[in-house]
Amino acid sequence: MSTFESLGIEESLLQSIKELGFIEPTPIQEKAIPVLLQGTKDFIGLAQTGTGKTAAFGLPLLQLINKGDRFPQALIVCPTRELCLQITNDLSTFKGKKENISVTAVYGGTSISMQIRDLRRGTHIVVATPGRLIDLIERKAINLEQIHYVVLDEADEMLNMGFKEDIEFILKNTPNRQSIWLFSATMPTGIRQVSKKYMDKPFEITIGKTNASAATIDHQYYATQHHNRYEVLKRIIDFNPGIYGIVFARTKADTQDIAERLTREGYDIDAIHGDLTQQQRDKVMGLFRDKSIQLLIATDVAARGIDVTGITHVINYELPDDVEVYTHRSGRTGRAGKSGVSVSIVTPKETYRLRQIERIINTKAHRMDIPTGKDVCRKQFFHFIDKMLNADISHGEYEAYLPTLKEKFAEVDKEEILQRVAALEFDRFLKYYENAPDLNIREERKSDRRNERSDRQPSSRERDRDTKGRKFSGGSGYQRLFVNLGTKDGFYKASFLQFILDMSDLKKEVLGKIDMKEMTSWIEIEPAAGKKMISAIDGKNYRGRKIRMNDADSGGGRRK
Repeated sequence: MSTFESLGIEESLLQSIKELGFIEPTPIQEKAIPVLLQGTKDFIGLAQTGTGKTAAFGLPLLQLINKGDRFPQALIVCPTRELCLQITNDLSTFKGKKENISVTAVYGGTSISMQIRDLRRGTHIVVATPGRLIDLIERKAINLEQIHYVVLDEADEMLNMGFKEDIEFILKNTPNRQSIWLFSATMPTGIRQVSKKYMDKPFEITIGKTNASAATIDHQYYATQHHNRYEVLKRIIDFNPGIYGIVFARTKADTQDIAERLTREGYDIDAIHGDLTQQQRDKVMGLFRDKSIQLLIATDVAARGIDVTGITHVINYELPDDVEVYTHRSGRTGRAGKSGVSVSIVTPKETYRLRQIERIINTKAHRMDIPTGKDVCRKQFFHFIDKMLNADISHGEYEAYLPTLKEKFAEVDKEEILQRVAALEFDRFLKYYENAPDLNIREERKSDRRNERSDRQPSSRERDRDTKGRKFSGGSGYQRLFVNLGTKDGFYKASFLQFILDMSDLKKEVLGKIDMKEMTSWIEIEPAAGKKMISAIDGKNYRGRKIRMNDADSGGGRRK
């Protein structure tokens, strides 16, 4: 078994990390520390977040710097304010209270003049976000000419955020560096280009497979129609009463919409996105870290650099287009050896993307059944019972109330008391899920579909069209529907077709021609399916506007 002592860590640091409970190095620490302690070798470390990378580069830096020279000797560049502060705090903890080593954080969203004052007092290690660091360089408020060691942490994240040119600018302003240490979860082309341009025969190690998922993460997915996403999200949350996690959405509008709907329904959540001020962001993150809120709804950009321990679930409200983004999302859970769950809500047209993700992360996602209303109520009930049985009653002056309680319940038996407690706690759940529909997409067996095709009568669409789908000159046999949605609502024909099919849970075969205008559209549909489509879509909301759908030939929607 390796020890930090056998890796070459000096006694003063050994003492402080021992007090922190560090017993044996993680794989990245075991392989990186002996190389980095040489101080002269460029290094690339590929490992997932949560594997101990900060100590892997932090301990060698603290050992290598000359404590007597109070000017910046080491520079750590990272993508976000949160990660910047986390690294600064970690280094301060690693060095212990006795060591006279100064670590200064510089980042955007706060007073630059105060950071300039801190730098002028003298410091050994600077931890910085790219934008603020470049601002300080251009103001000549920081001198990087005596920087010996440059650390690029979460380099792939910085590339994703558009910091490639910034990284190159920073490297050009550290002309006397002895080594560059690059840490990343993945190795995209842009980062490889930077390494070839600025690094000299770097020593490269990979912990686990690049893009691979941590073994502690269970990847799950729920298959449903697009219009059921929000209800499925609610069921996932309700079915996991102790959940503490992050819900990822594509856009800030999505995060706000999800957060507002969940807040109205009584959930302890908040949203984080690019429009928040730094003060608002800090407030939300503070509430999330101390678990005052149960769930954080976030965009990928806003969530970068967030490192919160104990996250049980990551929920992909939609799958990202980029597999590397999925890796970063799921890496927020299952850290430091703890288990976690990465959940994806997947619609039929996203199935191919899920398969791509599985191939690249080399992990199979488990298909889960969306819980029924009864499943949710049962889970919540037993969670409440466990919580009630484990409640600490030793500190309250409850005994003073016992005589009154006994008198009140003298004629009520135990079973009735339990029923009343359950009714108070679960009335909302029971009412909401009383007639809850099945949201799962059920897979049909191929043999069943073949039998169904051979047994059924040809549809009116098949009767009215030839084998290539061309319409016969005779009567179409279709009902025509009017709907007040069109190209101005952001639809093109394919996306509109997918939308109405997802909303109505009908198959494409029941449709004929679709004629779209700017504000309205007309749909040909088999009469037997028309009523179902109207029932599913009419009266629903799309982007804050009420949808109106009816029979076009009954006077509800006349074509101009």
